[in-house]
Amino acid sequence: MILRLSRLASLGATLCLALPLHATPTDIEHGKYVAQLGDCIACHTAKQGKVMAGGLELSTPMGTIYSSNITPDRGTGIGAYTFEQFDRVMREGVTPAGMNLYPAMPYPSYAKMSAEDMRALYAYLMQGVEPVQQANLDADMGFPFNQRWGLALWNFAFLDKRPFQADPERNEILNRGAYLVQGLGHCGSCHTPRGIAFQEKAMSDEGHSGQHYLAGETVEHWRALSLRNLWTVEDTVQLLKTGQNRFAMVAGNMADVIHHSTQHFSDDDLTAIASYLKALPPGKDDLPMPSAALAPAAPPADLFTSRGGLGYMQFCSDCHRSDGGGVKGLFPPLAGNPSIASSNPTSLLHITLTGWETAQTATHPRVYTMPGFARLADQEIAEILSFVRTRWGNEGTPISAAQVKKLRDQLNPVTTDSSAFETPRLADLLAAPNADQVVRGMRLHLQTKALLPDNVGNALNCTSCHLNAGTVADGSPFVGVSAFFPSYAPRAGKVVTLEERINGCFRRSMNGTPLPPQSADMQAMVAYFDWMKNNTRPEDKVAGRGVGKVDPAIKPDLDNGKQVYAKQCAVCHGDNGQGLAGASGELVYPPLWGEQSFNVGAGMARTYTAAAFVKRNMPIGFHEQFPLGQGGLSDQEAVDVAAYFSQQPRPDFPDKIKDWPNGGKPADARY
Repeated sequence: MILRLSRLASLGATLCLALPLHATPTDIEHGKYVAQLGDCIACHTAKQGKVMAGGLELSTPMGTIYSSNITPDRGTGIGAYTFEQFDRVMREGVTPAGMNLYPAMPYPSYAKMSAEDMRALYAYLMQGVEPVQQANLDADMGFPFNQRWGLALWNFAFLDKRPFQADPERNEILNRGAYLVQGLGHCGSCHTPRGIAFQEKAMSDEGHSGQHYLAGETVEHWRALSLRNLWTVEDTVQLLKTGQNRFAMVAGNMADVIHHSTQHFSDDDLTAIASYLKALPPGKDDLPMPSAALAPAAPPADLFTSRGGLGYMQFCSDCHRSDGGGVKGLFPPLAGNPSIASSNPTSLLHITLTGWETAQTATHPRVYTMPGFARLADQEIAEILSFVRTRWGNEGTPISAAQVKKLRDQLNPVTTDSSAFETPRLADLLAAPNADQVVRGMRLHLQTKALLPDNVGNALNCTSCHLNAGTVADGSPFVGVSAFFPSYAPRAGKVVTLEERINGCFRRSMNGTPLPPQSADMQAMVAYFDWMKNNTRPEDKVAGRGVGKVDPAIKPDLDNGKQVYAKQCAVCHGDNGQGLAGASGELVYPPLWGEQSFNVGAGMARTYTAAAFVKRNMPIGFHEQFPLGQGGLSDQEAVDVAAYFSQQPRPDFPDKIKDWPNGGKPADARY
């Protein structure tokens, strides 16, 4: 062991540093694994910051603190720490300068670490991490919490420095799980209720206080649910490894934990953790954790007759489906999801207001997002969340507008949509004097295939192209459309009525047969358009109308289009354009080519029309744009992928020879 001397200005004294230069690559690799078990990187790496250099903002009830630099930089990091000094920081929260750390640093849990793991971690941080010169930020804590000397009293009252002791009544797997959960994993830091002095009410499941251990707590406006008597071992392993299982997907800070930490655990350690959590007796306030997945639920009876149901269908069902089942691997189920029906709805409210994204893991490398819905009024959000908390077998309580407002005021969420487009609210259909008719018209757009099977010749619905029943800006919305009919249609070469335009979609986009113009269903569709017209006049310009434009001078690259399709589109539309079917066989997302897709006479069969739609509306779940997280490809990518799928085999349109009788046929027409 080589001793080096370093003059530390902060200490005003010379310290002896014992660098573990004798550590082998195996020791350092072991230390890296210990760092992953302890999730060091998640807290000690700021957003867009350098690894382990600190600076991450951590909000606490007492104020804001910032994580410290734990790289081996000698001036601003821990490069001058001896092992003994490092060990004391980790177990007691006291730096070489004698400064007490706030217990947001989970040293009460790290105190349980074995000596072997502690030395390996020290070796890794000193020799396996790049040094970064970055000064630590001072905590922003008000009086009396800025008086760190008081933390010595806190340690005296609450810190147990004893390393973990195996329970002889538990087998090796359960003891390993207990060591990882109680110690390195410091799961209790978020999931155990805190006392009046911000202490965890229990550091293990032992003794009378053990009933509080991992029983759930609210942290930074997220509800960390109870981990006691969790799902089956296999389900918990899957969640920790991939960020999702058949019941839920992780959200908030837990997504970072999965990304940086638990996905890297060995299968044996994941099994040990899951076995230990499953063995904990359930708490009195725990949600029941099912061992078998819920059967697919029927759509709620009031899905189209309640404001909450209509709000859900407009803003949520495209991802979470009318049966609350979600889309496997993409979007979480709401039926049987513990965060949905939790007695404390903080996480559900947080996600709704600010958005959500999946954990990035080796199993699920692509991140899917849900945008925040802060632009919706408090009452609207309350109606929708009350609906989802009390349907599909969920037994939650309703949400009030006051609860939404309270968290909104705390989070102060921002919206990024500067569009002038006014999104109509389907819930307001119920207030229309002809409510039954306009709701029927809306449903015919949303569920065209199911409600009009004799008229739809493929697997599409109107909403396949007119997103969210025609309420999405640049998603071919219906807002104001009926004000512009009758109007001249170049493709038909004459003035057409709204009914004729609708039937054109039935014949082309749905490869089907027209509705009788005076039929009740056609008139219901027209009534829905008229409701969407509002006060629009024929001379008005409607923001967000249509699908926008893409420069037709952009030349498509079909090879790149194929690659874009495979990377961005196939997950929803299938490797061969066949669409995505759910467990029941019903299509979740539509086919883009083949016999069940639109025919050559449809607008989407034209490259630049399809490209404009793709540019603004696909993929969904790609970023934070309201309401589907949609769009994000470049103009070139949109043209490339549109050219690729629009030119794939699809049904013919017999009357194509009648199109554009007066000339003006677009260059990208398929015929």
